Amino acid sequence: MSLAIKKRVVAIDYGTKRIGLATTDPLGLFARPVGTFDLDGLFKTLRDMAGQNDIEKIIVGYPLSENGEPNTMTGVIDRFIETLRLSLPQIAIETVNEFHSSRDAHSILISAGTSRKKLRQKGRIDSAAACVMLTDYLSSRG
Repeated sequence: MSLAIKKRVVAIDYGTKRIGLATTDPLGLFARPVGTFDLDGLFKTLRDMAGQNDIEKIIVGYPLSENGEPNTMTGVIDRFIETLRLSLPQIAIETVNEFHSSRDAHSILISAGTSRKKLRQKGRIDSAAACVMLTDYLSSRG
């Protein structure tokens, strides 16, 4: 039995300073970190992937409070998503609740034995949070 290579699902953990990016493996089974970018670097990376016809869908972490209400970052993310849609109109974009994704990423990195020094490296949590969101997304769709 051969496994088919699929287009990738990409997850974005948007922050005002850094943007974490994760993608699925070629079989669409696992999430893996791509890295952390500024806005220009993110769009260049996404355009390169789209140019290779490699993206099925982009999921964007959507910040909601514990009770599911919008918060101060929600409007920022709405504007980011609009820019994303204009830049990559051929790719479907979905939002997923990112509540606790950074906290969960921090816990996972500690459990994996990541040193405190490495935890403080800029961007490590951001790309891991994108992985957490993508893993949750993959689990939810079977």
